[in-house]
Amino acid sequence: MDNLTQRDSDIFSHHRAESLPNATSVLVLGIASILTCFCYGLPGIICGIIALILASKDNRAYKANPTRYTPGSHSNVVGGKVCAIIGLIFSALFFLVFVFLIAIFGWAVLTHPEMMQNNFGQ
Repeated sequence: MDNLTQRDSDIFSHHRAESLPNATSVLVLGIASILTCFCYGLPGIICGIIALILASKDNRAYKANPTRYTPGSHSNVVGGKVCAIIGLIFSALFFLVFVFLIAIFGWAVLTHPEMMQNNFGQ
């Protein structure tokens, strides 16, 4: 390495910024939490929670050394986190509505079983 010029040593001394390890995963899971929120709510809740956990892990890594990571990957983490929060809220609301409807119809069947028998021809 004695033959290297100043320009060559500058090239080797600079490291290239890398993307955050879970940036793409956070974005995909955040979008998936929105898309699956109407599937009884559970897939959206699961995807949203996993995305939030990975996003907080990547945010800690980015805050510890922001020059190591690309700004685009940090933007993906932030966007995925926002999508995960939105998907988690929609999924939780849909899940609560679904549980409420099951409870209402279940209570109606328990209190008036003769109506259920009449409707099914017995």
